[in-house]
Amino acid sequence: GDEVHLTLANVAFEQEGEDRWGVASRFLSQLAEGARAPVFVEENTRFRLPADPGRDIIMIGAGTGVAPYRAFVQARAEAGAAGRNWLFFGNPRFASDFLYQIEWQQALKSGALHRIDLAFSRDQAEKIYVQHRLAERGAEVYDWIQGGAHVYVCGDAARMARDVQATLLEIARDQGGLDEE
Repeated sequence: GDEVHLTLANVAFEQEGEDRWGVASRFLSQLAEGARAPVFVEENTRFRLPADPGRDIIMIGAGTGVAPYRAFVQARAEAGAAGRNWLFFGNPRFASDFLYQIEWQQALKSGALHRIDLAFSRDQAEKIYVQHRLAERGAEVYDWIQGGAHVYVCGDAARMARDVQATLLEIARDQGGLDEE
């Protein structure tokens, strides 16, 4: 319709000895309800749903990286896509950081989301991240990929995405008997 939903986090960081805030997230979070903001849409031709609605998808996201998956699941449910949807989601704390919790639960109940694996890194002594959940489900993840599932990763490119890639390669070696290359 005529709505755009944004998922953002106010991010603080230190620069040159003083606290700074993310420029875009701070600007957007301070807008009054009903306010307008100029936007520019930059298309990403590679980050889209598979053309074949029968393909399974594995969505791996941390923090606000879960936002596109909300739209993916909604779009596939609306289109009646036959492919299964599996979400791996992580954030620091279950109680405060389980973004869209009610929607994910409803999607599971309705069958729009087939599986969800969660990683809340600060809710226990040992930190658990999405790559740990992937490794725990390695055989099933590998089966889905061998069956043609599309894999999406969205989140912190510097750390999370790198660690997820390493885990997926480990799964391919362990489950598929593949070599490093």
